[in-house]
Amino acid sequence: MAAKGGPQDKRPRRRAGSLSSMQQAGSEPALSIERIVATAIELLDAEGVGGLKMRRLADRLGAGAMSLYWHVDNKEEVFDLALDSVLEYRGPPQIEAADWRAEIVHMLEDWRASMLRHPWSASLLPRRALGPNILSRLELLGRTLSEAGVAEADLNGAIWSLWNYVIGATITRANFDLSDDDMAAAQQRLAHLSEKYPTIERVRLLLDNDWDGAFRKGLNFLLDGLVPGQ
Repeated sequence: MAAKGGPQDKRPRRRAGSLSSMQQAGSEPALSIERIVATAIELLDAEGVGGLKMRRLADRLGAGAMSLYWHVDNKEEVFDLALDSVLEYRGPPQIEAADWRAEIVHMLEDWRASMLRHPWSASLLPRRALGPNILSRLELLGRTLSEAGVAEADLNGAIWSLWNYVIGATITRANFDLSDDDMAAAQQRLAHLSEKYPTIERVRLLLDNDWDGAFRKGLNFLLDGLVPGQ
């Protein structure tokens, strides 16, 4: 996993007007990076990572597959652009500048919510180059932790701990698809095994579907440990 450097576009460019001259009246709008990325996200949302093929993407765009390569180098670049797009962070609404904790909670809850809207992103993120949006989010996270008092020597560990927490919580939530009836049945079976599993039976772990509350509580545990007494 690496940060993406500056753009190094080696693709040839069409002469001005050459693309529009090829379009027929009433055809699809001209291709652009923005339209390709938006359509790729729609395809990923509908069919997951395995469903993103350049031919299928071109069909959705009403374009020829080769025309995509005037804008993107390959499918890997489409993945990178789509991933970075859904992870854009616009910052919190009215939060006091001194409230570092509220800022981090908002940032990470927004991050988790973004990935839950696009479940493919959580599994894809650890395998991709990091684009400007996720790098900006990590920069803000690191700066906020540093200003809150996390020592420089501990900053990497703090950032990765929060990263791992968000990714893990998101993947678990996105893949946990038991119905209420399934959960109730599992808890009932657990009740018959209470001698072996007394603690999780007592707290009714398998019936707890307060995912947002559990995420916030776990995040507070982490932040308590990272910046004790604040």
